[in-house]
Amino acid sequence: MSDVGTGILGFVGMSVVAGVLVTAAVTPALAVTGMAANNSITMFENLPSSLEIGELAQKSTIYAVKPDGTPSPMAWFYDDNREEVAFEYISPYLKDAAVAGEDPRFYDHGGIDIAGTIRGALSTVSGAGTQGGSSITQQYVKNVLVSNDMAKAKTQEERLEAWEKHTETSIDRKLKEMRYAITVEKQYSKDDILRGYLNIAGFGGQIYGVQTAAQYYFGTNAHDLSLAQAASLIAIVNSPEEFRLDYPDDELNGAKTVVDGETVPYARNKERRDYILDKMLEQKKITKEEHDAAIAEPVAPKITEPSSGCQASPSYAYFCDYVTWEIKNKLDNPETEENEGAAMLERGGLDIYTTIDMDLQAAAYSAVHDNVPTAIPEADIGASAVSVQVGTGRILAMAQNTVYNVDPEVTGDGYDAVNYNSTIDYGGSSGFQPGSTFKIFTLGEWLKEGHSVNESMDARKRNNWGTFKSSCPADNVYAGDWDPRNDEGGNGGYWSALYNTVNSENTGFVAMAKQLDLCGIKNTATALMSSGRADGKPLGEGINSEGDRIAFGPSAVLGTEEIAPISMATAFAAVAGGGKSCTPIAIDKITDANGEPIEVPKSTCTQAITPDVAAGMTYALQRVMTDGTGRSSRYKMDTAGTPMIGKTGTTDDAVATWMSGASSKVATVVGVYNATGFVNLRDTYINGTEAAVLRHNIWPRIMDVANNKYGGDAFPEPDQKYLTTPKANVPSVIGLAPEAAQKALQDAGFGWTMDGEVDSAQPKGTIGSQSASGQAPKGSSISLKVSRGNLSALPDVTGMQADQAEATLAAAGYRVDRDREDTDDQSKDGIVISQSPGAGENAKPGDKVKIVIGRFTGGGDGGDNPGGGTDGGTDGGTAPEAG
Repeated sequence: MSDVGTGILGFVGMSVVAGVLVTAAVTPALAVTGMAANNSITMFENLPSSLEIGELAQKSTIYAVKPDGTPSPMAWFYDDNREEVAFEYISPYLKDAAVAGEDPRFYDHGGIDIAGTIRGALSTVSGAGTQGGSSITQQYVKNVLVSNDMAKAKTQEERLEAWEKHTETSIDRKLKEMRYAITVEKQYSKDDILRGYLNIAGFGGQIYGVQTAAQYYFGTNAHDLSLAQAASLIAIVNSPEEFRLDYPDDELNGAKTVVDGETVPYARNKERRDYILDKMLEQKKITKEEHDAAIAEPVAPKITEPSSGCQASPSYAYFCDYVTWEIKNKLDNPETEENEGAAMLERGGLDIYTTIDMDLQAAAYSAVHDNVPTAIPEADIGASAVSVQVGTGRILAMAQNTVYNVDPEVTGDGYDAVNYNSTIDYGGSSGFQPGSTFKIFTLGEWLKEGHSVNESMDARKRNNWGTFKSSCPADNVYAGDWDPRNDEGGNGGYWSALYNTVNSENTGFVAMAKQLDLCGIKNTATALMSSGRADGKPLGEGINSEGDRIAFGPSAVLGTEEIAPISMATAFAAVAGGGKSCTPIAIDKITDANGEPIEVPKSTCTQAITPDVAAGMTYALQRVMTDGTGRSSRYKMDTAGTPMIGKTGTTDDAVATWMSGASSKVATVVGVYNATGFVNLRDTYINGTEAAVLRHNIWPRIMDVANNKYGGDAFPEPDQKYLTTPKANVPSVIGLAPEAAQKALQDAGFGWTMDGEVDSAQPKGTIGSQSASGQAPKGSSISLKVSRGNLSALPDVTGMQADQAEATLAAAGYRVDRDREDTDDQSKDGIVISQSPGAGENAKPGDKVKIVIGRFTGGGDGGDNPGGGTDGGTDGGTAPEAG
């Protein structure tokens, strides 16, 4: 046997493969039937034959939906950039070029092209170079095996192993491919195999399948390719990295074609293309005229870069990122460690139709970017806006001022992949302090616990608020020397809950919280937001810089918890929607690569507060927009007549500023804040405007579009119990120490003022008088005066002889004023009939006490008075009368 023959047998596995090839060469039908001619064929038949043809990895598309219902692509995601198409969609030129260039006897053999295999083996062992010699069916099998293992790979190393496993030159791999190829030919028609091959084949880089290749290399579709273009694409299949068309000088392989000192672009592809055109003419698939025209046509690709990832659509980028997290978070199977959601996104060929409102998104994006640049000298100021639909949780807009980019090599001011609007598990930050916007939760709990918006409380500024109530034992409820102040300064006053809300009074809300259960405020906030902190922890479980837990203490009432803007938007939508809180969702519909629906993540709606409480809240929050801190946004609106609720927020030192609100249809939250670092936004100007007021430029522009598009209904009138001022029993605090008296009044829901001293029989320094007793409007102020301790109860001198009575009073320190009163009762003659002030009444030493003495006038002849004669007046008493 010659050296060449020995080499051939060495390549094909000696007698085993030789027997297979001889038998398969008899007729295609024999190969298809699998008839065994000898033991070699029996061994071949015992190889695995059942080929699992999995779903091809296809790119997924995220869509916005236009107002007329037309989908508008937002972004694409893929491991393999592929769009699978039907056989009829593929140009006949492509089909014929593939057969002519790769497997001329495709429609005649039974899966194995014997002549091609032997030719490839001869070339390999003779040193002329490695040739595949594989049929289209064998190539399809190889690509299916690669695709199946790629789908299981979790790392780049595993992907590389899968590729090498199914592309290495080995007898074992060739035998298995041949065995599978024969089985595939039994199960599928030739057209189905050719379609599968054209859809799975690689065309260089991440480009897979003829449709994506046609779009990428020529900017057209698979059914619209010209003859020359079709041949150029099929040329790539033979050696994808060598013949690809996005390297005009063949620099990828360092092999350039130079003619007369000039590099000929695409020369290697053209050489292979023309070979295929020659084969097509030889097989009479094209005419001589078509052939010659195509040969004369230069290779002229029109590279159309595929858009991969959310950065492809700048105005939707952060919402797009949120959608990807929605899929990765919600479509994973929690019972496995696999990343099913991510795999579906990058391999599943999904069509994802989102909730985004293109009109509202355009307004949000332009409003944010017009007011807050992506980069500001010496400051890192962020701005974000998010809108959700009331009653559904559908996200309608999401924008921020930075440029979205996930490339770690693209850094610098203005670039950020962190979504400021979302929670950390949706690609967000750890959140921002919402400031006074958080006060709506105290307002809600105030009403839940039976209070009225018109109920007043002692909202005076103080440096020790003492202990707050909380049914959550772990929360810190002692305020210590905490001394919050109001934004406008001053010492506070006796204010109603409505006044506190309209004017965003800090001390007013602290005073409200003082009468409430802090744990109740926390639970109301959690229920309305349908979430906790932005970092994923429950409210009251933040961690400070020392690693200690930050409890939900009194300061939390003023908005010190880090919250995601989308959580606040959810809360405002809940208040505007009758108390029903709906978790945010970003996707309306998903279909798979076959057009079949996939169940989408649903919003979970719960009744966070009763409709009555919600109505009470909207009553107060509407006044914020008409009479309070929200007017700065409202007066800039064209749709200011639409009923709206709102609440502003500014954190300590104006680190963050907020405008949040809603109609009955759409809720929007806008924030301008320090993304990193610190500047006081009231001291910082952007294009001549104070940064702290930019929220009032952004919010109206978004809500004008929302109101024009969605409208807005009147909010329900609240139950009268939330508007009336209830009355309560005023405790008597007479005789108590001032601190004890104040606490007793506070515990009963009343305020107090200390209005000086009063003459009183109570011990000196205790409460000597109070302005109200019985019942009074709850929350009203009770005037207290401190006893001088200078009064005592008068002794009872009635019934005493006049001189005895005077002596008794004088001994107690009082002056005496006598008076007489005629009586016909001789027993009362000279006796004290009455005294003023009366017995037991309070008087201070030196006060004058009037005593009235009886004088008998009944039946006498003018003799001596049996009662002891006349009584001379004392200390200015009445002059003696004649007997």
